[in-house]
Amino acid sequence: MAATDLLSQGPTDHGRSGARVADGIRDAILGGELSPGERLRQEKLAERFGASRVPVREALRTLAAEGLVTLVANAGAWVSKLSAAEVTELYEIRERIDPLLLRYNIPHLSDETVDELERLADEMEAAPDAATFIELDRRFHLLSYSAADTLTLQQTATHLWNRTQHYRREFVMAARIQDDHRADMDHRLMIAAIRNRDAEEATRVLAMHIRRTRRELERMPEIFE
Repeated sequence: MAATDLLSQGPTDHGRSGARVADGIRDAILGGELSPGERLRQEKLAERFGASRVPVREALRTLAAEGLVTLVANAGAWVSKLSAAEVTELYEIRERIDPLLLRYNIPHLSDETVDELERLADEMEAAPDAATFIELDRRFHLLSYSAADTLTLQQTATHLWNRTQHYRREFVMAARIQDDHRADMDHRLMIAAIRNRDAEEATRVLAMHIRRTRRELERMPEIFE
């Protein structure tokens, strides 16, 4: 980008560019392209996203606020890495927040949305690999949280979901190796409860679903080394 172009850019231009770069880096982290502990170099990010250093710095600050990036003064930026204790705590928070969010949503989920949840469950059961399953699983759960107009709860749940994405991927890969289909059964039970507008059953299954992931991750200390 030419120097004259940089001088002509105002705060709004940098803000839009920073949001675009943040979206790209976030997608790379959540998709597993960038791993926990990996160094994020501003010059490479600027080249990758066709942006100057200013929006890249803005993007890194945004992602640091989301917990996806760790910034160290006068040293640089890294993809955030969680300890086993941190993941356990985040999952314990999710065991309480996600069911509450689902409870808020159940009265507002249309029959068409429930049909879409069932279609996603079908695709998950036929997913050829862990990456496909993870993407469909994310869409499934976030769709089930999308109908209610909450003030902060949905944003908080998404934030926690994003921070634990890498470790959930490790759990899914291990489950597929063991031919463990309990998550698929949980999804079916949730859909049936949602169709019946049975919030008690749906939230009970979801809490169990999240708790199982937490307990399995506690048996996988090697992924935190």
